[in-house]
Amino acid sequence: MTVLIDPPAWPAHGTLFSHLVSDSSLEELHAFAASIGVSRRAFDLDHYDVAAERYDLAVATGAVPVGGRELARRLTASGLRVPGRARRAAKADALLARWDVLLPDAREVGVELVERWHEPHRVYHGPEHLVHALDSLALLEGRPPGVPDAAGSPWRGGAPASSARGDAAVGVTQLALWFHDAVHDGEAGRDEERSAELAGVRLAGHVDPDAVDEVVRLVLVTTDHAPAAGDDSGALVSDADLAILGSAPDRYARYVRQVRAEYAHVPDDAFRTGRAAVLRALLAGGTLFRTPQGATLWEDRARANLAAELAALDPA
Repeated sequence: MTVLIDPPAWPAHGTLFSHLVSDSSLEELHAFAASIGVSRRAFDLDHYDVAAERYDLAVATGAVPVGGRELARRLTASGLRVPGRARRAAKADALLARWDVLLPDAREVGVELVERWHEPHRVYHGPEHLVHALDSLALLEGRPPGVPDAAGSPWRGGAPASSARGDAAVGVTQLALWFHDAVHDGEAGRDEERSAELAGVRLAGHVDPDAVDEVVRLVLVTTDHAPAAGDDSGALVSDADLAILGSAPDRYARYVRQVRAEYAHVPDDAFRTGRAAVLRALLAGGTLFRTPQGATLWEDRARANLAAELAALDPA
């Protein structure tokens, strides 16, 4: 692994900043940043913003100084670079704007959720995943990606949920995705339970009680992605959450690196064993996507991605 840093040339907060990246491992990038006293809050999806005063220390500690173009080229080649459009969409202000369209009378809930999705320990289960899931849901529901179903607009997916402050429709499937990884401590099953509990508490008084119950139920569907037959809303939420599996190979490769980084505390052998078991279960579990649209859009590519990852983990 090589840690790279470009010259401090980006003005903000009364000083200049460098970009600190790795050409192969987010796990080691995080460790390096910590070793020079850079807070995890300075991590921005694929790089750290490092103040000019720490540039010399970074180089002395082992970061390789390169120009900005070379840094960008190496980061892109590593598969870890987050494209500009995805970066902009995952920014806190962009996410909050989406929330305000969805549930304008509950801004404090949106602020809390955006803060949660930007917690510094998240790598894959962060704001980029939320944006991808919401945009994937939009495709399934027949909306343009990036455009929430506004309160009062025609509802296209699942049942409409009345706002507690009026008769406007609110998208329960979208709310479920906003909450589905709102709690992420790396405890499978318990994270979903806690996220569902959070939805129940924070949505109370903002949408109809029946809608709150439906959001809670849909969050729990993401525990095993096994909605019952006829559960159209559950199928939409499950498919949107799993849509990353059917992404283009370069995006899937970045997803794989991000997942490994989130489990950096797990030794390589144990991670390979556990991840291979997950992949085999997905491949053997029947159709991955439960909506006709999801199956058409992502099933074949997802199976190819999963099989390729499994082969790399377990060549035998």
